[in-house]
Amino acid sequence: MKPLLPYFIRSALFVLALALPFAASAQPSPPVIGIVIMHGKGGSPDGLVRTLAAGLEQKGYQVANLEMPWSRKRAYDKDVAAAEQEVGTALNELRGKGAKKLFVAGHSQGAVFALHYASKHPLDGLIIIAPGGNVAHAFYRQQVGTSVSRARNLLASGKGNEPGEFDESEGGKNWTVHTTAAVYLSWFDPDGAMNQEKSSRALPKSLPVLHVAPTSDYPALLRAKQQMFDALPDHPLKKLYEPSSDHRNAPRDSVNEIARWAAEVAAR
Repeated sequence: MKPLLPYFIRSALFVLALALPFAASAQPSPPVIGIVIMHGKGGSPDGLVRTLAAGLEQKGYQVANLEMPWSRKRAYDKDVAAAEQEVGTALNELRGKGAKKLFVAGHSQGAVFALHYASKHPLDGLIIIAPGGNVAHAFYRQQVGTSVSRARNLLASGKGNEPGEFDESEGGKNWTVHTTAAVYLSWFDPDGAMNQEKSSRALPKSLPVLHVAPTSDYPALLRAKQQMFDALPDHPLKKLYEPSSDHRNAPRDSVNEIARWAAEVAAR
């Protein structure tokens, strides 16, 4: 029979075995990631982006799921500058909760605004999901051009803060929104904040972007997909992700890739 190990050696090995799991858990963890999420036109935090926000929270991300001025409830109650402040406040709150790496994610019109925001404010990463609502597009300008011209005239005549009815359009459907000429023009001026090409060109070269382009998106967005992606700044972590999904369900069907990509960006 082999002699038993001395008691003190056996005790030391036992303590070492107990300590190993704690040593592993004490390794530096990835930076806490904070993501501001913005819904699409006429949407809400409880709509198409709800599953995305919940999925990221379940994975340990800090999430702010905002209701933006283009929601059905708010109907352009604030201008672009105020919307930027709302996103900035949400990012600061995430930072206060411990987030070290900050991202903005937007769906559809929210993606176009996210492009604008990222072109003006520092971020660690940008996520655009099925971007749509580019006011500089020729078709869109045909739908709302008359209201844009009227808003410009009202603003020039000193009546920019008077409420009125102005045209809005989505997917070939037109309706009116009740807001002021100044607020309306901040959103619908084809040379303004919601000009997607202009915002893409203005993004910093150091910004990684994840472009989610569902394979069954609206035909016009599918045709413009590659052009949209090519307009984004070149970066080693720039990525075009094409889930088997449609425009409405792209946020839900991209949870895992968004989480994976954000973690990869945050780890660099």
